[in-house]
Amino acid sequence: MILTTTNNIEGFKIVDYLGIVTGTAYDSSYSSNGRKMSFKDMFSMTKYKEMYTLGLESIKENAFQNLKDNATKLGANAVVGIQIDVEPLANSTTLLVSITGTAVKVA
Repeated sequence: MILTTTNNIEGFKIVDYLGIVTGTAYDSSYSSNGRKMSFKDMFSMTKYKEMYTLGLESIKENAFQNLKDNATKLGANAVVGIQIDVEPLANSTTLLVSITGTAVKVA
């Protein structure tokens, strides 16, 4: 599956536009691979940044997998025009990642 933020793919021709697809995922930004940040680590900027980054990457990968699954259901072999939105949910440590693009068939 080809994923791109651009509206076309160099070396390929879009032969069919199949529709808009979205992939979403959410989780705590302070957990990664089943590991949670300890209360003590929240006061260490290095640990805080490391866990926050790993947590965000994990959520983003889940959202991309959902996007690919949804595009595959439409018969697509690529998604163009991808936009990523990351939003914190109010009063929590949860991040929501939403990825949207256009599912296409390319040849």
